[in-house]
Amino acid sequence: MKIVNANGAAIPALGFGTYRIPGPDVLRIVPHVLSLGYRHIDTAQIYRNETETGEAIASSGVPRGDIFLTTKVWVTNFRHDDFLRSVDESLAKLKTDYVDLLLLHWPKIDEVPMADQIGSLNEVAKAGKVRHIGVSNYNAALLREAHAMSNAPLVTNQVEYHPYLDQTRVIAAARGIGSSVTSYYGMADGTVVKDPLLKEIGARHGKSAAQVALRWLVQQDDVITLSKTVSESRAAENLAIYDFELTAEEMKAIHSLARANGRMNDPHDLRPEWDPMV
Repeated sequence: MKIVNANGAAIPALGFGTYRIPGPDVLRIVPHVLSLGYRHIDTAQIYRNETETGEAIASSGVPRGDIFLTTKVWVTNFRHDDFLRSVDESLAKLKTDYVDLLLLHWPKIDEVPMADQIGSLNEVAKAGKVRHIGVSNYNAALLREAHAMSNAPLVTNQVEYHPYLDQTRVIAAARGIGSSVTSYYGMADGTVVKDPLLKEIGARHGKSAAQVALRWLVQQDDVITLSKTVSESRAAENLAIYDFELTAEEMKAIHSLARANGRMNDPHDLRPEWDPMV
């Protein structure tokens, strides 16, 4: 398993995300993926499955210290007292006294200033409740601004990233502060499995289009990706991406799939001003 080192954090480059996975499925699939060798689990307060994620990890037989666990504070909990309370609630649900990474889920700063949000992140980190901190869905400018405000380093910016969405500016901004980018929607909500180019490249390597998309992500420096499935066989397939390598030409061809309308997650009440394509 490739490890991405970012501002003191050692993060498994391929993680397992629990977005839109119902609790009963989390209880089934998370212990299974841990048995396969996944060691990075991602959840969030708004996913409403932290309790099941915690139960699944506890029942997996894998030591807690071997698992890189991420959760995210939802925007309605950004006020200081709500923030601290919500983190304690998340820890209780997750059955742990710390998480490896805590993220601000969206850059919503109309009610609670960013400086206050970053201050709360630093406070729970200083208290030992989280080992590392970061953000999610930040554009390049906001990431640099948040970094300048924080006493503790930001180790990742979790953003939508797949072959159809250019994130050159965000990745460059992350590298500029020693941070990383964590990709969600790496499969473009299932679109990649039908892509002719990805299927063609996959055929050359004896791999599926989905495996090619995941490999394209983890083969980039400072990029982490989250896979998600409720299928045991697909979970194993998603993990089998370290026994081949894409050529420079194949990497470039996949990058060329990016398009101006490639973004799939764009909530009008939460989104920042997105970075333009390069």
